[in-house]
Amino acid sequence: MASLLRWVRFPFRRVPSTPITFPTSGFETIPAAEILDEERFDEFKKGRYYPVNIGDVFGSKYQVVGKLGFGVTSTVWLARDLEGHRYVSLKVYTRDEDNVEEFQIYKHLKQCKSSHPGYAHVRTALDVFTIPRLGGDHHCLVQKPMWESFRHLLYRNPTHRFTEDLLKMGLMQVFLALDYLHTECKLVHTDIKSDNILQEIEDSSILEAFTKAEMDNPSPRKFVGGVPVYASRRFDLPKTFGRAVLSDFGSAVRGDERRNHDAQPNVYRSPEVMLKTDWSYPVDIWNVGVMIWDLFEGKHMFYGNDPDGKGYSTRAHLAEVIGLLGPLPLDMLKQGKRSKEFFTEDGKWNQDIDIPQYGGLESSEEFLEGRNKDMFLNFMRGMLQWRPEDRKTAKELLEDPWLNEQIN
Repeated sequence: MASLLRWVRFPFRRVPSTPITFPTSGFETIPAAEILDEERFDEFKKGRYYPVNIGDVFGSKYQVVGKLGFGVTSTVWLARDLEGHRYVSLKVYTRDEDNVEEFQIYKHLKQCKSSHPGYAHVRTALDVFTIPRLGGDHHCLVQKPMWESFRHLLYRNPTHRFTEDLLKMGLMQVFLALDYLHTECKLVHTDIKSDNILQEIEDSSILEAFTKAEMDNPSPRKFVGGVPVYASRRFDLPKTFGRAVLSDFGSAVRGDERRNHDAQPNVYRSPEVMLKTDWSYPVDIWNVGVMIWDLFEGKHMFYGNDPDGKGYSTRAHLAEVIGLLGPLPLDMLKQGKRSKEFFTEDGKWNQDIDIPQYGGLESSEEFLEGRNKDMFLNFMRGMLQWRPEDRKTAKELLEDPWLNEQIN
């Protein structure tokens, strides 16, 4: 019977789409002296990027349509899944990039429960494959294409700030994602920032428009030693925005294992990471609290710029946190492997950097007044606590009065 069912279904399988023939002329050639996209990185100079060409077909079914972006370890492309009859994003990593742990995380995410409402707000993997190449292979990650990030959305706004209602809507979805990750998947993201919160594409016409634009007006490009470098192309502004989706699990770790290694982007680092105490899920909550300042006030909450002029330092960052939250609790100080670098045995600051006089969170928020301001500051205090155990969980924050109060 099983073999009969397989035979019955076979005639109804969809035929793979035919690859598109993209223009090979009519594009702008970027001057050799102009540095373009990934060309600025040493990895490019070492020949570690895969020479993707628009129109290439990878994995026997993913045809590259155009370039979406680039980074130190990858380029990202919009592609047509010729078998699945859908658009996908294709992240092509640099040669021999070690993705084993990241791909294990994506495999783990795929095995988690999908009935949780936060599942829809986490960007998972559709496929993983390898492009073989003489001298070193290239790993590829296939995902649903997404519109721009919260950071891009922020800078499309003339004020470079989220409105209160947009902030609430975005945070609700981020906390749903974190509750799912923390409780169902037992994962800590460790890299929550506006770049890693993307907007789902609801209006598929912008994907078709992207393809048409590449056909009608081929992307500018240059050739460096015979290797193509394309200019990235942006999606059109959608008519409606889809869900906020937490992405990029390259730094994610299991939350049920003890660890105290360095993590998080510098300005978002939590006290336990800076002091090198054991850390877990609450580092993500601290991350969100600090990121809110980027979105709502248009600036970082902390910068960590050392007065010695050498850029970021942990001591400068800690000084700013002390200025905002007050003295570090002694019990937490005693747990930190790095505490003696910054504090005396009795908890006094031993660095030649003055503690900034902020006057607490109350003096930092500029745009709310009265009861709404008080509610917002209480919401922030639920995340910005020295002790990890004193921070609220994502589930508790989802029930916060400020977050749930309707905008008039």
